Amino acid sequence: MSLKDLLLRGLLAGLVAGLLAGGVAFLIGEPHIDAAIAIEESASDAHHETGVTSGHSHGDEDAPLVSRDGQRGGLFLATALAGLALGAILAAVAHFARRVTSLSGSVLAIALAAGGWLAIEAVPFFKYPANPPAIGDPETINQRTWLWLVAVILGLVAVAAAAYIAKRVAAQQLSIRIAAPLAIFVVIVALGYVLLPGINEVGDAFPATLLWQFRLSSLATQATLWLSLGLAFAFLTDRASVKPREFEPIG
Repeated sequence: MSLKDLLLRGLLAGLVAGLLAGGVAFLIGEPHIDAAIAIEESASDAHHETGVTSGHSHGDEDAPLVSRDGQRGGLFLATALAGLALGAILAAVAHFARRVTSLSGSVLAIALAAGGWLAIEAVPFFKYPANPPAIGDPETINQRTWLWLVAVILGLVAVAAAAYIAKRVAAQQLSIRIAAPLAIFVVIVALGYVLLPGINEVGDAFPATLLWQFRLSSLATQATLWLSLGLAFAFLTDRASVKPREFEPIG
């Protein structure tokens, strides 16, 4: 298959995966966001009441630019666009990866999707887990964004190093083929976690149960995105590689 063919299949798989991830986020993520926003608004109202008694007027300065209904509608658009982008990236990586590995077809598609989830989602998540809207200092958003990007790079380096080691020990016994890539991955990630600064902006008043429900729903959404992307891309790849059935003439 040419790069163009792979890109078309990657885009289609990404669109399907993005819409499925949007459905998961809407069903299990949005209720937690609404609860977090209610806590934030309650705290903001209390702050405003204090400001009014002090002679200050707040008006509508804290009104959101986009309503919650608009945010819910935009959720599927955002996940669909993310799926399309990841599908194109997965297809491009698959095009070049099949030249340097013995994996191919659906096995390569699923392996790349698993590696992508591990590098781009799992490694950053366990260092800097997602927080609901009620948490986070607006003045530190740039710092938190850069640290998250560094964590993504850390994950990519760790997965690439593990893949390289796996290729080097491919002729060794099974225990070495499993232990060597796993060890190098763990060492790189652990070293990165130690060097990267920690961020904890969760107040003591915020419910711990709601916090982890939101984080688990975020993790489930991303897992759905990558799992669906890998399976859909694998299905389309296998379907394209099947030769049309030849019919013998009757008589």
